[in-house]
Amino acid sequence: MNPHQRKLLTVVTEAALEGTLVREIESLGAHGYTITDARGKGDHGVRNAGWEASANIRIEVVCDADTSRTLATHLREHYSKNYAMILYLSEVEVLRPEKF
Repeated sequence: MNPHQRKLLTVVTEAALEGTLVREIESLGAHGYTITDARGKGDHGVRNAGWEASANIRIEVVCDADTSRTLATHLREHYSKNYAMILYLSEVEVLRPEKF
C-alpha cells in the first residue's frame, strides 16, 4: 500500500445551489464529487430539510491542493456572503491517485 496525499474540500450549503455548484466544480478542474443531504444548526438556524427551501447538502471533493484552493476561493468569493455555506479543507490519503 502506497498512499498519496490529496485534499478533501467539504462544502455544506443550501440545496438550491446544487446544479450551479456542480457545474462550477467541474469547470474549475475537479474530476468528481459526492453530494449527500445534510441537516444541522448554525448561524442561519436549524436546517432540517423539512421542506426544500430549508434543505442543505454536503459536497465533498477530493483533489490536488491547487484545485482545492481554487475551488474554495471561488465558492467563498461568489456565494458565502449571500447563502448559508461553510467550507473546510482536510488532508486525506488516497490509494488510487490517478482518480484525483
